[in-house]
Amino acid sequence: MTTARPLAAAATPLALLAAFAHLAEPASAQDHRQGRVTPIVQVARDASPAVAYIQTGGEKAVGMNIWGRIVTQQFTGSGSGVVIHKEGFLITNFHVVKDADQITVNFDREHDPQQYRAQLVSFVEEEDLALLKIDGDRDFPVIPLGTSADLMLGETVIAIGNPYGQTHTVTQGIISGLHRNVQIPAARLAFDDLIQTDAGINPGNSGGPLLNIYGELIGINSAMNFQAQNIGFAIPIDRVKTVLEEQLLSPQSASAWLGFEVDPADQHIQIREVVPGSPAHAAGLRAGDCIVALGGQRVASPDEYRLARVGLAPAREVEFQVERAGESRRVRLAPWDKIDGLLYQHLGLRVEQRSGRGGAAVVISDVRTGGPAARLGLKPGDVLDAVRLTGSLRRQSWRIDSRESFARLVQQFAPGTEIEVAIYRDADGDGRLTRNDEHRGTLIVD
Repeated sequence: MTTARPLAAAATPLALLAAFAHLAEPASAQDHRQGRVTPIVQVARDASPAVAYIQTGGEKAVGMNIWGRIVTQQFTGSGSGVVIHKEGFLITNFHVVKDADQITVNFDREHDPQQYRAQLVSFVEEEDLALLKIDGDRDFPVIPLGTSADLMLGETVIAIGNPYGQTHTVTQGIISGLHRNVQIPAARLAFDDLIQTDAGINPGNSGGPLLNIYGELIGINSAMNFQAQNIGFAIPIDRVKTVLEEQLLSPQSASAWLGFEVDPADQHIQIREVVPGSPAHAAGLRAGDCIVALGGQRVASPDEYRLARVGLAPAREVEFQVERAGESRRVRLAPWDKIDGLLYQHLGLRVEQRSGRGGAAVVISDVRTGGPAARLGLKPGDVLDAVRLTGSLRRQSWRIDSRESFARLVQQFAPGTEIEVAIYRDADGDGRLTRNDEHRGTLIVD
């Protein structure tokens, strides 16, 4: 008679794992983690410290109330940016910082928990690119610039940004198209020759980096197709380099105006002209002075000078060290903002924006002795109304509704251009401007 053996108890998952544990020696936690490091992981590790989360705030006009006063509204925004120079220069999309009164920059807290106030150094609206500057007591990590000249369809790319406020989000995809033309009607922008990718690009990614598998910057993420999935666009890095070199880093694009010009081909960085009445003139700088240091930083070449020069901020005093006739001199000056400087240099006047019952008005606040405005007889307090090209067959005219639009207009006029200016002057002092207070005259752009 055979005795039945009892059935074995069912093995639990943990028991099964323990039973097979002897089949392989477990790797150390460090080795296990290192084995999972793919090229994508490495790119994210290397690039993330140089990717910025940008937050903006400001106030913009949204209309007029029944009393004719401008109605404004507070706004906030966010986007991404990337550090391209160790001294704190960042590139981003202009639409990320447009109209912002305050710009703050944060990095991944694991690498840098500090928050920075950013200065808008320069921008090119039609290219949707802007250059920002932050100050710190260290060199900032940067992402190396690659090239977009040899990009391939199907090539792996990585995007890092802050979509919908989800900071330092990493997405992977491929280049799904090249040389794309894209229109953004809401922003009145049209782009050509963009990179198309299926890497996730969403609101908040704007201004962030598009990277190749070597971690090189090949594009600035700029737009997405809201009517399709997995279609985003980036500005090619070769185009960004050109805009940086020719416009964003140009002294003419800087937000601060000093009141002198240097010869761009002169390796000695010699001042060739000083505008009378400008900050440089008031500080005692002269034509022929050679700049050797700016803000305590030695500048030994035109490129070093341009980089130091473009980072200056309006109203923030800075020290220049110059050599004159073999002697070293130090002077301090406080730059004006770009609009004041441009109008003062070319028309001999400065303006301020005022609001009243009739809406916004652009009012002359300062007139340069001997300048075009002074020769015409313009005075502080005059309200600028319109300008017209006198030599134009079409007699084209423009209303003056803001400091910014007036400066952009004047910037287009070549020296020697004759323009007719219409102003209102409250001659009788009754506080009201009527047709009897209107005056017209012609001035010549310096």
